[in-house]
Amino acid sequence: LRKGLSPMKKRREKKLTKLLKRLILLAILVAIVLFIIKYINFEDIKNQLLMRIYKLDYSEYVEKYADEYQVDKYLIFAIIKAESNFDEDAVSNKGAQGLMQLMYSTAEEIAGRLDIDLNEENILEPDINIHLGTNYISMLTQKYENINLALAAYNAGSGNVDGWIEEGTLKADGTDIENVPFTETNNYVRKILRDYEIYKDIYDK
Repeated sequence: LRKGLSPMKKRREKKLTKLLKRLILLAILVAIVLFIIKYINFEDIKNQLLMRIYKLDYSEYVEKYADEYQVDKYLIFAIIKAESNFDEDAVSNKGAQGLMQLMYSTAEEIAGRLDIDLNEENILEPDINIHLGTNYISMLTQKYENINLALAAYNAGSGNVDGWIEEGTLKADGTDIENVPFTETNNYVRKILRDYEIYKDIYDK
């Protein structure tokens, strides 16, 4: 009769079986990784995720008024993202309203020039709010002849920006925008310029 395996041989055989299973599992994992690398486009996944963050909501109004007032639509999207994150009913603790966070007094002045009948209710309507906000940033861009100072004025007001230029805190060409003394405005301009570039990188291809 054939004798059974010795305890030592059984242990050795058991270890070899475990090792073989591990090698098979490792080979399967390697195959899966290689498949993912070869067939899955990580750039597309990245862009899909970014598109969820950097949205194009209200594009019918943004494109309409960006074209009318000769402003890059991606700049308007970046402003809306920073100002309200696309919440049309947003109202700040300072009283700025709507998608583009307009103070009522500012919106009223712009509406008067554009012959728009503005009131406390319709200032929140996307069509009106984006119309007024886009006209405003267009006017500021024409005044300062660069986006950096226009954004600073959109946030802090033209009076402050004019004062910073006059006292030498900022250059008239906006190349030293990092010198804006208001921390909120400084961060605001940087954020929008960054998001503006991201919008162009995602969609302007």
